[in-house]
Amino acid sequence: MTKRVTKAILTGAAIATALGGIAAPAYAQRDPAYAAARAAGEVGEKMDGYLGIVVAETPELRRIVNDINIKRRAVYSEKAQESNATLEEYALTAGCIAIAKTVPGEKYQAPDGSWQTRTDAPPMRDSRCP
Repeated sequence: MTKRVTKAILTGAAIATALGGIAAPAYAQRDPAYAAARAAGEVGEKMDGYLGIVVAETPELRRIVNDINIKRRAVYSEKAQESNATLEEYALTAGCIAIAKTVPGEKYQAPDGSWQTRTDAPPMRDSRCP
């Protein structure tokens, strides 16, 4: 990723975050099931910018994750176009930001693909993160 594209993506992601996050936080306020699943460590932030299921999948968890990921993809697609970036570049940057914003106790995907529980230490981040 070039510096120009990375800067544009970060700017877009920062604006999206400032305006209410990257789809999931606003959704979380409306859906107590999402907030409960996140707090229980059943779902977590993936490096690719999407939400993942950490535990054994249930139909309810799949519904929550699919709904949020569909909304995220729509936002990423729009913001990527505005930033002259690919959807994948924008989603990766959004994933880096989402993982950085996790709080202790929440789950996130480490660069090796394993699920980690956030501690007080900074999360492990992908080397491609800006």
